[in-house]
Amino acid sequence: MTLRNRTDLVIFDFDGVLVDSEVISLSTLRDTLRDYGADLTAAEVRSRFLGGAFHGILEYLDGLPAPSRPIDTFETNWYDTLFARFRTELEPMPGAIALLDHLDDAGTAYCIASSGSVKRLGVALEATGLGARFGDRVFSADMVARGKPAPDVFLHAARQMNHAPGACLVIEDSPAGAQAAHAAGMRAVGFVGGSHLRGIARDHGDRLRAQHAENVIDDLQSVRAFL
Repeated sequence: MTLRNRTDLVIFDFDGVLVDSEVISLSTLRDTLRDYGADLTAAEVRSRFLGGAFHGILEYLDGLPAPSRPIDTFETNWYDTLFARFRTELEPMPGAIALLDHLDDAGTAYCIASSGSVKRLGVALEATGLGARFGDRVFSADMVARGKPAPDVFLHAARQMNHAPGACLVIEDSPAGAQAAHAAGMRAVGFVGGSHLRGIARDHGDRLRAQHAENVIDDLQSVRAFL
């Protein structure tokens, strides 16, 4: 088996992959954006912001002719609503725990590399009980110069975990993430099993394939076939 096809490290995106959070995130984001004068449809919010780093939202707000509130208050206002819902509603994605158990049994290393902020990841990991599972193997776009679709966070994760990029398999739900994995020289499998993709999974899968996802799955147990 060549290095390019061997999986020594599985890198999970977090939101929409390990936790079914994107339907909560996108709906609260849409509501908060409306408060700041940006009245976008649910599809527009998903297309524009899914998988991107937080600074992309601020850049969008900064480009509005006249935001109705100071932009520097956005993070606090959105996170207050988002975190309250995370603490009461957020659950691991179906099949996530069983997949992690399988990786542990197989001795395959794994970690998280997310566009989410350190603060957001901390709340979500605590709310779902996944924090103890990952420990310090959680990497955020806050830790690198550029968020996805740049490869920085994936390359940072591989370095910290001491694995070559070509031996890493990325599990991603966003085209930006699949693009970042490809740019990092890593294999990517697209995941479309999250609630936020219900009814559009086929079209979204096509977008993931267009960004070099080698396959698209809707069940985390299917990851085993790519190890």
